[in-house]
Amino acid sequence: MSLGLRSAYYSLGEHTLSVPAALFTLNRQRLVERLRKDTKVNSSSLVLLQGGSETTRYCSDVGPVFRQESFFHWAFGVLEPDCYGAIRVEDGRAYLFVPRLPDEYAVWLGKIPKLEEYQHRYQVDEVHFVDEIAKKFTEIQPATLLTLNGINSDSKKKSVEAEFEGIKTFNVDNSVLHKEISECRVIKTDMELAVLRYTNDISSKAHIDVMRKCRPGMTEYQCESIFMNYCYYNGGCRHVSYTCICASGGNGAILHYGHAGAPNDKLIRDGDICSFDMGAEYYCYASDITCSFPANGKFTDDQKIVYNSVLKANRAVFNAMKPG
Repeated sequence: MSLGLRSAYYSLGEHTLSVPAALFTLNRQRLVERLRKDTKVNSSSLVLLQGGSETTRYCSDVGPVFRQESFFHWAFGVLEPDCYGAIRVEDGRAYLFVPRLPDEYAVWLGKIPKLEEYQHRYQVDEVHFVDEIAKKFTEIQPATLLTLNGINSDSKKKSVEAEFEGIKTFNVDNSVLHKEISECRVIKTDMELAVLRYTNDISSKAHIDVMRKCRPGMTEYQCESIFMNYCYYNGGCRHVSYTCICASGGNGAILHYGHAGAPNDKLIRDGDICSFDMGAEYYCYASDITCSFPANGKFTDDQKIVYNSVLKANRAVFNAMKPG
């Protein structure tokens, strides 16, 4: 059997973490429980989420490796692009809608799963094709479709609001869902915490591997490569959480160094401090770790003063932290 999500869990081999589909079932239950407490929400309403769309690089037929839209992933854990998902507020019944792909697509994509295979894989109640959304919703007759409409507080970009052919025949409310689902995502379940611990453990070990192998005379991107290889080879983490920041020397003062105009390409010199901010991502759950260390393995007296001062402040914060 091939690896990945081919049963009711996600795993990339015995050396990686197995994530049960029950994680997403529980997330959906938590969401509808919150919505049922809102007196403005009719219990026969449907939550409607649109998954990420597969794109290509400009006008070419080459695309980046697809990564699922985060809200959709949180609710369904679906790997494939161009899907939709609906959840009935009354009882949490889950509907997944997948693209109807021509048989010849199997030449490029491999075996195309049957609807019942999607249903078992993602542990939802029903699976239909995307072109059947309007028909299925007409059968269900929801009081309202609750769609996503909100602003990411970091990027200031707007979330993707679900649209499909025929949506205008239904009553749509986009004022409720974003706040409620965002509040759900703030508090992690035990199953989610297990995935976060895994990604942070892999990332921590990858940073240690970088420290062991880093030497003056290497380029910053070689350290980036060591990190990414460790995370993927040992942890099954195909994606990183953000562009790796491998800053050495004065580049450490640039907050988002590593972008296309400054692609981690400086030569690491003897005496440089390396400030590396890198984190792996596993099944859309992220880590974010920053480490600072001397490239040659030994702090100068001045570097030691700064490092120990920051370390002392860091430990003080950790000791002061508590719930509430």
